Formats: sequence, structure tokens, C-alpha cells
Amino acid sequence: MRSRHLLYLSAHQMTACRWQAGVLADEASFDDSEAGQQAFAGYLAANAKSIFSILVNVADEGFHLETIPFLRGADRTAIIARKLGQFFFNAPLTTSISLGHEKSRRKDERILLAALTNHDFFAPWLAALARAEVALAGVYSLPLLVPRLLRKLGIADERCLLLTIQDQSIRQSYLEKGELHFSRLTPLHQSSIAGMAQTFSTESLKLQQYLVSQRLIARRQPITAYLLAHANARVAIESSCADTETLSFVILDIEDCARKCGLRTLPADTRCESIFLDLLAMAAPRAQFASDEQRHDYHLSLVRSVLRGVGAVALFGSVLLSGRQFLDAYRLNQESEALGAETALARQRYDEIVRTFPPIPTSNESLRAVINRYAELERSSGSPAYLYREISRALESAASVELDGIEWKSGALELSRIPVNADAARNAPLAADQESAIVRGTLRLGPDGNPRQVLAAFNRLVDALKSNPKLTVEVLLQPFDVESGKALKGADADVEENQPRPFKVQIRRAMGS
Repeated sequence: MRSRHLLYLSAHQMTACRWQAGVLADEASFDDSEAGQQAFAGYLAANAKSIFSILVNVADEGFHLETIPFLRGADRTAIIARKLGQFFFNAPLTTSISLGHEKSRRKDERILLAALTNHDFFAPWLAALARAEVALAGVYSLPLLVPRLLRKLGIADERCLLLTIQDQSIRQSYLEKGELHFSRLTPLHQSSIAGMAQTFSTESLKLQQYLVSQRLIARRQPITAYLLAHANARVAIESSCADTETLSFVILDIEDCARKCGLRTLPADTRCESIFLDLLAMAAPRAQFASDEQRHDYHLSLVRSVLRGVGAVALFGSVLLSGRQFLDAYRLNQESEALGAETALARQRYDEIVRTFPPIPTSNESLRAVINRYAELERSSGSPAYLYREISRALESAASVELDGIEWKSGALELSRIPVNADAARNAPLAADQESAIVRGTLRLGPDGNPRQVLAAFNRLVDALKSNPKLTVEVLLQPFDVESGKALKGADADVEENQPRPFKVQIRRAMGS
């Protein structure tokens, strides 16, 4: 994680502090001179990987209250930029603070426009930061932290003044409803306790008169001035700051204020730099003066931090997932070992039971091979259902046919479905994917039938079988011995020709068709 450094810039010098574990520690001071700026460049090079924030406390600043229409997005940004250019011409360090919307019908927005006007004073320090390519979080003005200080102290006056002392200067800020409306810096010519007490009194009266002249407060309107001071200066301040009809003074102990702000190291005198630096380190205000170009490296550092955070989360998730997978693997290994032990025990029991069986005339391997062969034959053997359906269909057209038997074969396997007698016909061997059926029957036409009618009935049966293109039909035995040189006459038929006439037909089919 990158370390954080706070830079406090006053009219005379730049002070560098390091913020670590909630403690603010001074590191170095650099005078506003060429030698000091060179030393500052060396300090930046030694801390190039750190994040810097600048807190400015100078007199070269401007504040202006303005009212703009109720706008959002790019239109609001454009009108604020135009207003800043009008009031603070050629001042690159500018910002704006929203003071809320008016309760009128138009809901106009009141904003405080602020700028650091002396660009020549800031240019060398900002140039050194740009050359070092360090991450600049922002340029903040000390008055921008005053509203947060009042909230920390629990001050909720409608209108009030806050006077603080820093680096031989006194900061005077006017706040209305907890929001900053005006601030100015005055040099502290006398740093003694009596001089500070007298400066508190005179500057408070001057600021009240200025606010009245600017019509920010009414002429006879009472207002309270809060003074941050050390306990050893309370007596002197109370003697110098006498309440009037319109101005009353409240002295705030600086050590109590530091405790309320969470400062671990209490101030030793009335100077308040450490309090404002601590407020900046804990939570920087949203408004700041640096441009996006000046904060480019800081934005890159934020992107890198986000990517590192995402990577850390992904790594942590991967570690958790791998740990879970390891535990699952360990559990499965334990279960596998337990199952292996149970299997070994079951095999041992099986072997003990097998030893009690009588011996078989063949080995287990031979018996297993025979069973496997039988199962294979069972899977490869077909069913005579198809041929039986076709024969049944053909018999519907030949009512005088009586079926005596069907001999069905499938490849090399022969299964007799309807046994007739032991005289099985010898046919040509079948292929492994063929089946055949030999149909044997008789024709009975009664006493009035003649050979021609018998042959006609037989031919109807054969034609019905041949109507299925998947079947190959071959006549093995006809009811009459019909030859080309022998005549067949119904009138010449003797008594024996009225007897039932046997026939035999062979049907073949490819089982895959």
C-alpha cells in the first residue's frame, strides 16, 4: 500500500508530513527559495511512490457567492466554469462549493466560487510535483476544512466566526448554517500571548464590520466569534476580547478540540496546523483546486489500487476454493480408503464362502467365456415377430390354407417356433444379418374343388407374401407337380386329387432392412 504524505504550504515555506497509522509526523521543511525548491525536488524523488496532498494557507485567495439556475450535469458544469472564468480570470486553481438550493419557486442554486489567485507562487511547487510524476491527490485550502471542524466540535450556530492561528498568521472565517461563505488571512505581527489576544479582538471586529459592509449580515445582528487557543492563553484572551451588543466571544480549548477531532498528539501551543492536517488526512473535502491533468498520476494510482484489490480478492477466492477442494479431496480419499477396506473384507468373506462350494468340472475362466458367448448370442439373435406378422397378413387372403408349421432361422442360430415333425428342410446357410422362415401347410377346398382352384389359392398366398419388397419368397413344394409337358384338367382329377394338397414356401429377409 502506498504511503501518504501531507504538504502544508504557507507564504514562507513548504512543510512535509508523513501520515502513518493515524499519526502525523513532520519530515522536512523547505523555504520559498530556489535552494528550498531543489531540496523539495529531492524529497519528492525519494518518495516517488507515495500519494501527496497539499494544504494551502495563504492570503492570495478569493471567494465569491453566486446564484445559478437549477441545472444538472454538463450544463451546470459549463455555467460554473464560465462564472469562475469571469470572476477569477487567468487563475488555474479554482473550485466551487454548493451551498444548497433556494426555497423559491425556481429553486436556484447558491454556490461559493473560490480560487487561489497568485499562480506564480504555486507554479514552482506544482512544477516540481509534475516533474517527479508523483500522485497528487489534490490541492486544498485551509478554509475548506473549517466546516468539518465545526461539525467535529458540535457548533451549529446559524451564523458564526471562527478564528485560528497558524504559522504567524490568523485565519478568520465566516460560516452560515455550517457552510463557508468567506475567509481571509491576516499576518500575526506579535507572536506573544498578549499580542495574539489583542489580534483576536481587533480582527474579529474588523471582520464583523466587513461582513456588514458586504451585506452578508445585518448591521445590528448579533454574531458569535469562536477562538481556538491554548489554555495558557485563556486569561489574556478573556481580558482583551470583551463582548459587545453585536459580537460575543467563545474561547475553545485547543487540546479539547484536538481530542474531539481524533488527534493523538495534542498541540503544545495555540497553532492549529496539526488539527487541520489531521482533518485532511482522515477525510479530504470533496472540493479541491487541482485540475484533472495535475491529478492524472493520482487517478492512475487509484486504477492500479482497484486492480490490485480485484486481484487480491480473486487470489483470496482462489485460495479459499483450493482449500475447499483440498478438504473435499481429503474427505473423498478417506471415504475411498474406507470403501477399499470394506471391499477387501467383502472379498475375503466371498473367498471363504467360495471355498465351501463343491468343485466345478471347468475353470472359472472357461465358464465365464461360455456365459459371455451366450449373452452375445442372446443380444445378436433376432425375433420372428416380423415374419410372423407378414405370414399372418398373407393368410388373410387365402382362407383355404391351413398352416402346418413354421421353421424360423436367424443367421447361424435356429429357433423352432412351431415344431411340426423331425423332417426339417435343408436350406442354404444364412448370413449373420439374415433371417428365414419355411412355411408348410395344406390347401383344402372341399369336395367340389379342382386342381386349378387349388393352384389359384396357392398363388394368392405367394403373391401376398411377395407384395412386401423386403421379403424374398421361394416355393420349395407346390400343391401339384406342374410341368410344362403335363396337362392339368379339372375333369380328369381322380378321387385322390380331392385330398388336402401340401406345400412348402421359404421366406428370407435382411434383419437390418
